[in-house]
Parts: sequence; structure tokens; C-alpha cells
Amino acid sequence: MDVVSDAISAVRTGRPSSNRLRVGGSWCTRLAPYEGAGFHVVLAGGCWLMPETGGEPVTLGAGDVVLLPHGVGHVLADSPGDIARAVPFEEMRRPDGGGDGREAELLCGKYRLDRSRTHPLMAELPEVVHLPNRVGRHPELRSAVDLLANELDERRPGACLALPSLLDLLLIYMVRAWMSEAETGSWPSVLNDPVTTAALRALHSDPAAPWTNDRLAAAAGVSRATLARRFTALVGRAPMAYLTWWRLTLAATRLRDTDDSLTTVAREAGYGSPYALSHAFSREFGVTPGKYRMGAGSS
Repeated sequence: MDVVSDAISAVRTGRPSSNRLRVGGSWCTRLAPYEGAGFHVVLAGGCWLMPETGGEPVTLGAGDVVLLPHGVGHVLADSPGDIARAVPFEEMRRPDGGGDGREAELLCGKYRLDRSRTHPLMAELPEVVHLPNRVGRHPELRSAVDLLANELDERRPGACLALPSLLDLLLIYMVRAWMSEAETGSWPSVLNDPVTTAALRALHSDPAAPWTNDRLAAAAGVSRATLARRFTALVGRAPMAYLTWWRLTLAATRLRDTDDSLTTVAREAGYGSPYALSHAFSREFGVTPGKYRMGAGSS
């Protein structure tokens, strides 16, 4: 898999959920902080989004998409006025607009994320990723929005399966779009560097391989010194340190999502024995693999 796919897969759990919201007139609703990522797609009309962390209000128009990757609490409203009037989102179930021309229709949803081992690419996303609807920008994202709008009628055959799959696709396209426009953050630069990208792709393609700095440098087509310098400067970890972290992240994912034996988990993560995995895992996560699995199963 590629780095972006792996970064999303490692942290995502369960299936996304969504609600269609139709409002009009004067309205204001609060969405509480969430242990995951929130998103909104404006299907018609417009509104304002105000993060509760004190960020600037964001005006949203038809076709706009916004991702809140860290689950920050926020307010949606018809205007950026007094947010004290906000009611909980769960109480906003008005099926029709207010008839004054200020109707809005949104798709609001959440992705469930396990933040115990977030990939640094996902961690450096800003609190609010606003992707305005602009002609010629991010055509795949625009296509996903159009498909979502068409699948919101649950009476359509296959809609219950199509909608969650499209929401998964939407997350990928939102992250891609942010990376293509980001003015801050290191990971867009990481994945634009051919040497670092080649090394990361090699590690992610076969994390259990017996990697060494020399072997990885050969795969990237540069000297060991060049790889170490560029990789460490951009990623923030030396190549073998990143590999160790990624192997343990994969082990944690398998412990959470499968019933594989510890021997199998160790082998797939590139460790020669369950004992070797347990020692490294406890050092990284502060618990043994067995206790981690029990905790993941009860959450």
C-alpha cells in the first residue's frame, strides 16, 4: 500500500456515519468534540462554521467540503452571530427550510478514529480543512460529492452499501486535496521528495522484510548517507526508527482488528518471535500486546 492509504487505514475504525440536515431561517447548532474526525458537505445553500477552539469563522457555500480531522467541537449557523443560541446537533431535525431564502442542506458525518497510534501525516492536518467548490479544482473530490448527493435517498437499490463506501472515498480525496494545497506541514514535502517517497514506499510495501539502511538506500537509489540525511530531515525520524514505529503500529492494528495469534502478528510485523514483539511493543505503548488487545476489544 502507499503511505497515504496506510496512514488512513491504521487510524480508521468501524464505518463512517452521516446525517442529512435541512434547515432554514435563523438556526444555530453545536457539534460536540468527537474522538474521531467530522466532516460536512454543503449540498445546497450556505452556512457558517465556527470552531470552539477560537479559530476564525469559515463561510461555506454550495459544494464546499470541510474536514475536522481532530474532532474539534464547532458550531454551524446561518450567520456568524451569537453562538450562545446554539442547540445540540441531535435536536436539529427540521425537515424543511424557513421559507425566507436562507435554506441550507448539508451532509454531516463522522469517521471513527483510533488516536492511540495516529500516523504523523494525519496528526499534522489542521483543525479545519476547508475545501471550497472551485471550477477545475480537485475534480475527483467534486465527483465524490456529486455521487454522495445522488445516493442520499436510502430507497435507491444498494444505497445502504454505496453511501459508506463513498464516505470512505471522500476521506481519501479530502486528505489528497489538503496535501495538494497545504502551505504548512512537513508531509506534503515528504511525499514530494522522490528519495524519501521511494524509501517510504519500500518500507510500507514490505515492512516485515529484513531492512537495513544499506538495503533501503539501494531501493531508493541513493547512498546511505544521502538517504539518512533527507529522510530524517523530512520525516523527523531516522529510517530504521520509522520502520520500528510502523511495524509496531501494524501490530497494534492486527491486535485490534483480528484474532491472529501473537506468533502470526509478530511474523507479519517483521519480528522473529512473540517475545521480541512483546518487548518492543511494551516499550512503545506501555502495555503488553495481550493487554492492548483486551483494551481494544472493550472500547
